[in-house]
Amino acid sequence: MRLTVHQENLAKALASVSRVASSRASLPVLSNVLLRTSGNRLTIAATNLDIAITEHIGAKVTTQGAITVPARLMQDFVASLPPGQLKLDVDGVKLHIEAERFSSTINGMPADEFPAMPTIESAKEIVWPASELKETLSQVLFASSSDETRPVLTGVLLREQKGLLVCAATDSYRLAEKRLSHKVSEGLSVLLPASSLAEVSRAIRDDSGDIVMSYDDNQARFLVDEVEIVTRLVDGQYPEYSRLLPSSFETTATAERSAISEITKVSSLFARESAGSVTLNIDAAKKQISINSIASQVGENTASAEADVSGDAVITLNSRYILDALGAFKGSRLQVNVNGKLDPCVLTDPDDDSYLHVIMPVKS
Repeated sequence: MRLTVHQENLAKALASVSRVASSRASLPVLSNVLLRTSGNRLTIAATNLDIAITEHIGAKVTTQGAITVPARLMQDFVASLPPGQLKLDVDGVKLHIEAERFSSTINGMPADEFPAMPTIESAKEIVWPASELKETLSQVLFASSSDETRPVLTGVLLREQKGLLVCAATDSYRLAEKRLSHKVSEGLSVLLPASSLAEVSRAIRDDSGDIVMSYDDNQARFLVDEVEIVTRLVDGQYPEYSRLLPSSFETTATAERSAISEITKVSSLFARESAGSVTLNIDAAKKQISINSIASQVGENTASAEADVSGDAVITLNSRYILDALGAFKGSRLQVNVNGKLDPCVLTDPDDDSYLHVIMPVKS
């Protein structure tokens, strides 16, 4: 294999692909990236067997070929080179790289030892506008769990509801749900790893076109410009979370989202001793939401914000969960919905019903 490629293009592709290569893999080749030419394009690929990322960049190819090289070394080395043309030449299992004032050799492994990149046959498709998918992921991904002992909660559920697409994630302490206007096939239910969707989000640029998601019973593929991401689906039955959502509320309070964020941030400073727990008080007589926190060693704090209030309520919540949720909403106003101190607190946008966030109370 012999070719010339731009340093900037190769560095960018290696940065996005190499993240999934595992330095602790049982198979040494899984810590490598695959470099393979096809026509006048260079394909860069990596996989950990759960997710595979492939990116194509333009190149001036003199001789076709392929090799795998250590992902971390290749990424760091190319990123350290000055902008300009790089000459890549493969001799057996050695990759020679030449640039202005640099000449290096990286020991690799044969390309035929690299796992075959997965393909999807007879797949169904969903087409997403790039900006919509990016926003949706920013609103739901953070609510998924990182606890591998409960693998279904490490995923994001895509399901059909009344003919439209719903995305949801939960770690059992909070839930984020985004309802979209996409028409999808009846009975759709796909559980995607949140970690894989994080890679999809990173691959989306401001100028990206529509994102095509293809899926079957075992895996899903996302095409993002010149990047292809294939991931295994998560096995298991997702919790029937909709049964936990109240159909009505005894207490509601609507206030400026920035005001709620401000009083939560201040109160969270005094909540470090109590693992972030703060007490939210909705007062109809005073027409306000207040948040109280107490630290026995430091002191206590109460901060309030004006609100349109119906009913009274007191509930204890995790301040970090509140702040995470506030960052996911896009509108200027937020509605807090509560029934009792042991019932879920549901956050909504009074001007946009497409997104909701549920926070379970802290039992104090």
